[in-house]
Amino acid sequence: MMTLQQLTQMAGVVCPMYVIVDAKGRIVSAGPTLQKLRPQLQWLGRRFFRVFDLARPRSVRSVEDLLRTSGSKLHLQFRDEPQTGLKGVCTPLPDGEGAFINLSFGISVLEAVRDYDLTSADFSPTDLTIEMLYLVEAKSAAMEASRQLNSRLQGAKIAAEEQAFTDTLTGLKNRRAMDHVLGRLISSGREFALMHLDLDFFKQVNDTLGHAAGDAVLQQAARIMVECTRQSDTVARVGGDEFVMILEGAMDTTRLAAIAKRLIAKLEEPIPFGGQTCRISASAGTTLSTWQKEPDAQQLLNQADLALYAAKRAGRAQHFFYREGMEKEETGSGAVDGAAATPLQTAVRGPAV
Repeated sequence: MMTLQQLTQMAGVVCPMYVIVDAKGRIVSAGPTLQKLRPQLQWLGRRFFRVFDLARPRSVRSVEDLLRTSGSKLHLQFRDEPQTGLKGVCTPLPDGEGAFINLSFGISVLEAVRDYDLTSADFSPTDLTIEMLYLVEAKSAAMEASRQLNSRLQGAKIAAEEQAFTDTLTGLKNRRAMDHVLGRLISSGREFALMHLDLDFFKQVNDTLGHAAGDAVLQQAARIMVECTRQSDTVARVGGDEFVMILEGAMDTTRLAAIAKRLIAKLEEPIPFGGQTCRISASAGTTLSTWQKEPDAQQLLNQADLALYAAKRAGRAQHFFYREGMEKEETGSGAVDGAAATPLQTAVRGPAV
């Protein structure tokens, strides 16, 4: 005949979450893992139904009821917090001495492992819980690795897209980005001004002081254009010393003329480089999207370009707005009637094209 001590020693290895109750429902032994869940509880002598609350079968209220469930699944939980859910099965002890109940966590095992800091040593070596925990851990590790990889790929994609739209020397947008912005504004029906600016005397800087000085001048010019425009505006370098500014919602020609005047004044300030002084200026031409019945990006760029070169022919360091007839002037004598276009202040609206 197996003694209670022999039974508990064997059960502690095979099913470490067991509990044995006597015929009166008092706990006479509990497995090591079960005791770990309530280390402060005095298990021996406690009534089983004071420690556990049976959810199913609801009819179980005594040891006799418990014994009648022999072989059936039990659903129960601790009465105190945390009320960890458990599953179990009961079998009677010989000679009516009580019941042996083997418990497990069921689907709540992950929460239990976290809440009670359990390890593989707290489960039977044959318990599939260990394999499940390893699978969950492996899945979590794989998902985290996948998340990090996706994050890196997304970052690389954003960086590549940003690089594709950025002028590497100045950090401004490039022509591709400018085309994208123009297309977006036109398709959405938003109004904007387009200013084309070209640096005057830049070639002399390159020829006399070298390309490094020219690069420094371009970078300083870029900083000035960014400072003179809003964060929502687009400043793009579209050629060697050519820039385009797209100013969304800026339709006041007086204000645009003031921006151009400030830009030219700032760009005419001496730029120091390697003990030398670089001196440049700028010419600019502006058109408005509202000056076309149906705005077209290429036509707008052409209008701003015509106004820019009219400013250059008028003596440089000036700003003109596009106006009707500049196409003929471009193909004519090459001179601009000074009375017809006043530098920095011309705001003659061209008719819809």
